[in-house]
Amino acid sequence: MLVSKNLEAELVISIINMQSKIQKSVGAALTAHGIGLSEYLVLNQLYIATNQKMRRSDLAEKVGLSPSGVTRLLNPMEKIGLIEKEGNPRDARVSLVILSEAGKKITEEAKVSFAYASSTLFESLDKKRLSLLSDMLKVVTK
Repeated sequence: MLVSKNLEAELVISIINMQSKIQKSVGAALTAHGIGLSEYLVLNQLYIATNQKMRRSDLAEKVGLSPSGVTRLLNPMEKIGLIEKEGNPRDARVSLVILSEAGKKITEEAKVSFAYASSTLFESLDKKRLSLLSDMLKVVTK
């Protein structure tokens, strides 16, 4: 009996392996700044946001976490001064998360490490293949 290969399943496994490699490599580079990859993703979203603030629920969606997951991540970030929270007395779901000055500084410094670690991950690809991979991932993640 012939067993047909499931290319999609193999691709998912490869992407999961790539994700693990990204988390290890980029995460290691970010530890020098006292943050992990999840914290960097939050800080970066706030950094590029209008007025460097976002609703907690929007932030959760942008970084791929549940609202409760992002809340658990934000609490220690607030304690060490990377972010500030602006509550809404009527509805906690619309509370704002604000990038603090310390958070802005850490983000700017961590961006350099993030960029270097990212380029190192894909150094085996020439610009044409890198662009093709980027384009394909954009189609799938729409």
